[in-house]
Amino acid sequence: MMELLSGNEAIARGAYDAGATVGVAYPGTPSTETMEEFATFDGVYAEWCTNEKVAVEVGLGAAASGVRVLATMKHVGVNVAADPLFTASYTGVNGGFVILAADDPGMYSSQNEQDSQFYGQAALIPVLSPSDSQEAYDFTRAAYEVSERFDVPVLIRSSVRISHTKTRVERYERSSYVPKDYTSDPAKWVMMPAFAKPRREVVLKRVQELSDWVEDCEFNRCEIKDPSCGIVCAGAAYQHVKEALPTASVFKLGVTWPLPERSLREFAEAVEHLYVVEEGSSYLTQAVRQAGLAVSEPPCELSRAGELSPQAIRRAFGFADAPHEAQRSDLPTRPPALCPGCPHRLVFHELSRLHAIVTGDIGCYTLGALPPLKGMDTCVCMGASVSMAHGFELGMKSPKRENSDKRVRPIVAVIGDSTFMHSGLSSLISTIYNAGSGTICILDNRTTAMTGRQGNPSNGITLQNRLSHEIDLKRL
Repeated sequence: MMELLSGNEAIARGAYDAGATVGVAYPGTPSTETMEEFATFDGVYAEWCTNEKVAVEVGLGAAASGVRVLATMKHVGVNVAADPLFTASYTGVNGGFVILAADDPGMYSSQNEQDSQFYGQAALIPVLSPSDSQEAYDFTRAAYEVSERFDVPVLIRSSVRISHTKTRVERYERSSYVPKDYTSDPAKWVMMPAFAKPRREVVLKRVQELSDWVEDCEFNRCEIKDPSCGIVCAGAAYQHVKEALPTASVFKLGVTWPLPERSLREFAEAVEHLYVVEEGSSYLTQAVRQAGLAVSEPPCELSRAGELSPQAIRRAFGFADAPHEAQRSDLPTRPPALCPGCPHRLVFHELSRLHAIVTGDIGCYTLGALPPLKGMDTCVCMGASVSMAHGFELGMKSPKRENSDKRVRPIVAVIGDSTFMHSGLSSLISTIYNAGSGTICILDNRTTAMTGRQGNPSNGITLQNRLSHEIDLKRL
């Protein structure tokens, strides 16, 4: 069966066709559509969790029970999920557990750029990096076998270009996976020091087994052409390299942790100069060099900021751009703005008029920082508005501050309802516990607006429209 699918849709269908029956996520661009797609399949359970940490914990519990599980999140969500993720490497799984980390090079809808492959390296869990929708489907489907074979969660590392680009996908018959039995085993699942120390030895033994497996893994591919130039790449970068440098020899990594060091050495010996092309990161470059290989730098610098493009790669390797029509210079700019009629416009107008110090948060209301509203001073991460407002209160009341700096400016935290449920609540509790003062505005539009109007605990709407409970923000 051939279909035209985005990378997100392909990952959802790969999980479903592998027999996964539980899906957990917090919505975040560019990952959101994956769980929305998975939730439409027959015989599956899918939910929006309050945050990514909760999602991984729910997913790990379901995997421990013996079913196959998919968890999805964007790259900054992996930061939130890191606590259970690192220990899940020690406990292992029972049913297969696959986690999508959708990176956002270029920060199309994110507050930073980061490379989730570092998490695989640090947590010692395998990372698969698809380069198109077919690989997104194939790698996800196969990841469940890898997860169960090596008793470990598997990270699928995507990026915005893979997540949202549609390419052809050939699907296969769905697996008739039978959930595994759960047997009580505290030495495996209770990570107190006495049990965690032996599990560390299990992890190290698994690393060696994964290193042996990856050398012959079909997900990696060596393409020898012009021996004067050999390029190591993975994910979307592979497509850009193929377009920019069609005659170059390429080692395409499908598994980016652990690396197939022996195979990479053989590739390096077959080419005159070895280069690494990657997007917004130095992960692969560092990893290849740590394998003892000499990596050359392109003739011109390849930027570590933003998305790659074939044109940028060509320029880095000293080739001229293909001629193209010059972009018009008289087109008006279209800066982003809060939607017409958005009730939060008035909030920011008043905060700006009051000359308030406004600590903001993640969501579409971050646009309140831009002209003409100019009503926000900070935005860092989910839930930070409440914590930073408390910090501002402490700092502005410092007895060492000069009198001239003690002018009265209200300090206000602004946070959306979904973000408040994600991680603002714990910040609020900490502020109250420490007798903090200040004002917190929960901009309750009764939806998770920025990622496509998903449900959340404050409106009680679940992903699959099950009977639920609606949190009363005023009573809370």
